[in-house]
Amino acid sequence: MTGPTARSSYDVVIVGGGHNGLTAAAYLARAGLSVAVLERLNHTGGAAVSAQAFSGRPTRLSRYSYLVSLLPDQVVADLGLDLELRSRSTASYTPVLRDGRASGLLVERPEGPATAASFRALTGGEEEYAAWQAFYAEVGGFAEVVAPTLLQPLPTDREMRERVDPALWEALVERPIGEVVEQRFRDDTVRGVVATDALIGTFASLHDPSLIQNRCFLYHLIGNGTGEWRVPVGGMGSVTDALARAAAASGAELVTGAGVSAIRPSDDGAEVAFHDGGTSHTVTARFVLANVAPWVLRILLGDGEDSASKPLGAQLKVNFLLDRLPRLRSGEDPAVAFAGTLHLGEDYSQLERAYADAAASSLPSSLPGEVYCHSLTDPSILGDAPAGTHTLTYFGLHTPATLFDVDPAAARAEALKRAIASLDEHLLDPIESVVARDGDGNPCIEVKIPQDIEADLAMPGGHIFHGDLDWPWAPHRSDLSSAAARWGVQTDHAAVLLCGSGARRGGAVSGIGGHNAAQAVLEQR
Repeated sequence: MTGPTARSSYDVVIVGGGHNGLTAAAYLARAGLSVAVLERLNHTGGAAVSAQAFSGRPTRLSRYSYLVSLLPDQVVADLGLDLELRSRSTASYTPVLRDGRASGLLVERPEGPATAASFRALTGGEEEYAAWQAFYAEVGGFAEVVAPTLLQPLPTDREMRERVDPALWEALVERPIGEVVEQRFRDDTVRGVVATDALIGTFASLHDPSLIQNRCFLYHLIGNGTGEWRVPVGGMGSVTDALARAAAASGAELVTGAGVSAIRPSDDGAEVAFHDGGTSHTVTARFVLANVAPWVLRILLGDGEDSASKPLGAQLKVNFLLDRLPRLRSGEDPAVAFAGTLHLGEDYSQLERAYADAAASSLPSSLPGEVYCHSLTDPSILGDAPAGTHTLTYFGLHTPATLFDVDPAAARAEALKRAIASLDEHLLDPIESVVARDGDGNPCIEVKIPQDIEADLAMPGGHIFHGDLDWPWAPHRSDLSSAAARWGVQTDHAAVLLCGSGARRGGAVSGIGGHNAAQAVLEQR
């Protein structure tokens, strides 16, 4: 519904109708609490939406977020979500040019003889693939321990360390991820494929002493204990549509076009002020769950903007619609190469050079990025498009928002040019030769820089995780005496809880922040 809420008071008001807010609403409403979700936009879903991006073209793209790994199977089962997450037949393909010869590194899903042969052809022996298998077996064991805790009260770091291999704990949690990558692998391309998971949505060197890259790496490898990234059938919007249906069916009230302007905590709850485009309203609740970035929440609580602590997004997102897939110089079948994650300019040395360029306020000359073709796994998103049509999503790394501040239009155009160049380097068919045209004759290319993410979704700085990720456990001396602290969703106000990606176990499309905020409320009902 759009407009004022049906009631003036609720057990819980949720600010923000993204996937975490909808998850919390579904759990709480199923438990019998009165719940209202206030969403600023005219639709729910936040970053996990599907839309027809190009005029005259029926294809629905996942415009912002694009794959699912961290959404626990337990949440899907608990809420009875009508949702299919489909595995990709290829894990990754990395085109390589060495000494003028085009080749590539193929990683199948599941890995088989072709993967072993590809490692052998690229690296000249068996050692690198053996190192790959050993490393990911160890990381898989780590993930199997961590994943179940994401939907439980926070363990401490001491408790977690006692449950995993001490050497691996030190490598992943206490030392920069670059060290273990350099110790375990020798080939520059293999190193880069491993290291890339530490940099998605995170602007850092692989040797950054803050270890934000390590935390990013961990979150990319622990989903459901396997780390597999799957394609939601119907696009990302199918995830949030399923959550919205579950919430509404359980009795939650979903209010769109409701822009929240203030949250005012009191001794026994909180008041939320919002407007519907024409009229201002207030509503009270025993608990307010904030499905917004912590930086935004501080503003809503009246603390004002703090530019020094504003998150910094660092990604370039480009959506393409193609008349057909391009051929690769390596000769690999495009239906295989593009079916998984296609790595571009992501050799280990290239990643570090790109970071150094961007840290020195220059757009990387060789732009690292990844490409995904969701329509190979889920053709349903194409609609009635002509045969051969495919989507292509490019996600660029080390493109912080600061690079676009002075002249966003010019910097956006240059970033797109360099992204296309990094792709064309490995193609027989330049990408622009296969790009489809929309109903007005324009190329079907949509570019999103961090400033666009902030403008479209109110994510400060365009940071896709609402801020730097935290470890999914608490320091052993933490005060976990309150329900909110035990679930990692506390703020300075007892009645206001985090429920989005800014919660301790937030980031990516997971529903974990929403689930955990709901559990903290239910402990106190």
